[in-house]
Amino acid sequence: MNAAPGTLYVVSTPIGNLEDISARGVSILSSVDLIAAEDTRKTKILLNHFNISKPLISYYNYNEMKRVPELISKLIGGSSIALVSDAGTPGISDPAYRIINAALEQNIPIVAIPGATAFLSALIVSGFNIDRFLFEGFLPVKKGRKTVLEKLLTEPNTLIFYESPHRLLRTLNDLKQYFGDRHISISREITKKFEETFRGNISDSIAHFSKSKIRGELVLVVEGASRAKRRPPR
Repeated sequence: MNAAPGTLYVVSTPIGNLEDISARGVSILSSVDLIAAEDTRKTKILLNHFNISKPLISYYNYNEMKRVPELISKLIGGSSIALVSDAGTPGISDPAYRIINAALEQNIPIVAIPGATAFLSALIVSGFNIDRFLFEGFLPVKKGRKTVLEKLLTEPNTLIFYESPHRLLRTLNDLKQYFGDRHISISREITKKFEETFRGNISDSIAHFSKSKIRGELVLVVEGASRAKRRPPR
């Protein structure tokens, strides 16, 4: 499949294992005029793996205001552009929203190329009910953190959070304080060599991850309030 002129392609990329990109994703990246990447160095690794040579331009949180008009102008002029994040699906905890909405305002065609998303992989292997869930992304580091946790206290559906290694233990302690000792599943290094999923109570997870240095980005899947209430006391 070749890229169509004047089209914005939102391309999902692997979250670890480079073989997880779709054949369609490789085809689009190989045929667009320009690739807008969150981190051009990381995207270059992916492109080199598949012998793709295309112009790259950075598009991330701190330059999006500048880049959006530039990219929209190129799209209006007939260029095809692929938007990619460092890993996974653009728009999930990254700045894709702004360029997508700007393209919609100009009636520019937008095509999603589906693929890997870390939170879905972690949810599937958690063992929790996945009929209904709430994806929260990263909790606020400071302002608003308490408000969000209090709001989620009675949420009946499975909760999903992203977290970085250096904030994991703080977040686990906060979850235990607000939610009690619920069941939790924590996945890290998904699709990579040292992939790990820990399952147990929040207190168990604190003990587990306190033993050694934490590496890799993490996905926390926490049982909802209604499930926790139905469990007999331990």
